[in-house]
Amino acid sequence: MGKTIPLLTDRAYERIKHDIICCAIAPGTEVSEAQLCAHYKLGKAPVRMALTRLAHEGLVRAIPRRGYMVTAVTLKDIQDMFELRLMLEPAAARMAAGRVQAQRLRALDEACRAGYQSGDAKSISRFIDATKAFHVAIAQATGNLRLACAVEELLDEMTRLLHLGLGLRNRSQEMQHEQRALVKALLRGDGATAERLSREQIEATRNMVLSAILTSSSVVNLAITTAGGRAGI
Repeated sequence: MGKTIPLLTDRAYERIKHDIICCAIAPGTEVSEAQLCAHYKLGKAPVRMALTRLAHEGLVRAIPRRGYMVTAVTLKDIQDMFELRLMLEPAAARMAAGRVQAQRLRALDEACRAGYQSGDAKSISRFIDATKAFHVAIAQATGNLRLACAVEELLDEMTRLLHLGLGLRNRSQEMQHEQRALVKALLRGDGATAERLSREQIEATRNMVLSAILTSSSVVNLAITTAGGRAGI
């Protein structure tokens, strides 16, 4: 019995977090413990502990006597995270040029070419995972483990932003074209071009995410609504 609650808490945490990150539960959505228990078919104790963990991570915040709200994605969040990407990843691409493992990079690039379907959370998740692995591999090729870890953690944190942007517009063809050019520059050891292409790709992704966030009606439509029209589970 002692092991049951932690296991159920982990399950509740993983499922709720997944739905928040994938925007199945949209930013700004209010939820209650009772709603979450019913939706995920879990007890109150594991759901409550899962929400405590998610609040600690900044994904939800408690609203006294009402429940919880999924934290909004702000323009400051977007600005800060993309600024950090622009500091780290172009420099990593320059350092990795000529040092990447060609076979591994081509395999990761091939995985990204599958693309995704707008509005299909599963295909978007697969695409985001593939592109994340691609960019982390570039950072790892620098030989700087701290840099690689920083890039990986930052891309993990950006997953929700990418779901918002990719869910509203299919940009996979453009991203694949940008990525192929980056692969060629990395393999021929052209650090200056790799750095420039990495910067351009990040800036294009930032513009896509900003466009999605500013299209407020589209963001609202990502929420699961109840019969009464209130955003919820």
